This record gives sequence, C-alpha cells and structure tokens, in this order.
Amino acid sequence: MSQDPAPDDRRHAPATLRNRDPILEQLRACLPPSGLVLEVASGSGEHAVHFAASLPGIVWQPSDPDPVACRSIAAWRVSEGTSNLLAPITLDAASTDSWSIESADALVCINMVHISPWAATLGLFQGAGRLLTSGSPLVLYGPYRRTGHTLEPSNAAFDEDLKRRDPRWGLRLLEDVLGAAAEAGFTEDVVHEMPANNLMIVLRRT
Repeated sequence: MSQDPAPDDRRHAPATLRNRDPILEQLRACLPPSGLVLEVASGSGEHAVHFAASLPGIVWQPSDPDPVACRSIAAWRVSEGTSNLLAPITLDAASTDSWSIESADALVCINMVHISPWAATLGLFQGAGRLLTSGSPLVLYGPYRRTGHTLEPSNAAFDEDLKRRDPRWGLRLLEDVLGAAAEAGFTEDVVHEMPANNLMIVLRRT
C-alpha cells in the first residue's frame, strides 16, 4: 500500500450510501461511547470514514486482506481528513495467523460473511474472541437465511449469483452463524431487521 494514496484510489460501493445511516443508527446504540473499534473487511472504506466522522469519541481501525481495498481506505482517509480514523491494516479473517492488533473495545464486520468462505466467519469469531473482553460487542451486518422464513426473491437471486461466482460463498443460515459464535464464546444480544432484507446481529463476548 502506498504511503501517499491518490484520490483516484478511492473505490465506490453504491450500497454504502443507502445503508450507512441505518447501520450507523444501530451502531450508536450498541457501540461503547469511546475506545477502539476494529472493522474487519472494510472494503472501499466508505463506511469507515462515515462512521468515524459520526462517532468522534471512537477510534476507528479499518482493515482488509485486499491491498487494493486498503489503498482505497487510505485514500478516503486522506481525502476526508477524519482524525479518529486510523490507517488501514492488512487482516485476513480466514488466516490462522495472529492478527496485527492485540485488543479492541468492539468489532464490526459488514457484508463479509456471505461473500467469503465459511473459514472467514469462523476465523472472525476466533479472532474476536482473542481481542474482546467480556461484554464487548461483535456486530455483523448483511443478508442471511433463517429457518422458517421464506428467502426473499432478491436475496435468493443474490445467493445464486454469489455461488456462481464462488461455490464457497453464499447466504449463511443465521442459526449456523449464531452456533459458531456460541462455540467461540459469544452470546446473542439482539438481531435487528434492517432495510433491503438485511440483518444486524449484535453478539456479546461472554
């Protein structure tokens, strides 16, 4: 990643403009008023700059395994001049290596679980278990399958497209995600219905 990213390095994810404020509303309710928040799989970095600017008491640590994404995050950081947004770090949730951060007060992961191998979700929970202390939140956002709920047509089409792109991807069953979280030492706090058939899952470290 360049030490001096150019504005042209900024990537744009159209869904970010639509979902960032509903996500922010829920983050205000579940994140601590201050401390370090690690965002896993920050993607373009647009969420990171928006949340950091809107939550000035928090230090926001973005991360991503993709060097192109990290350059985009860095470029957004320079462009917006958000003082409580740290430089991105390279972090692969699926890796068995230790993460390059020792602790955090909360962890946020948006739209990763369905667009990565299942190993990334399991790695996310294991890593969060190492970083977070008792009661600290782990927040997930994205579309999920749920037992007893008919999958919405838009999510069904999205799921099929994901699996065509990579058979390891796809919408996860919420109960499977919560079960894996429990095995890693997390309990369900609340599941919020979000716009566009998404869910926000707030877990707490036991």
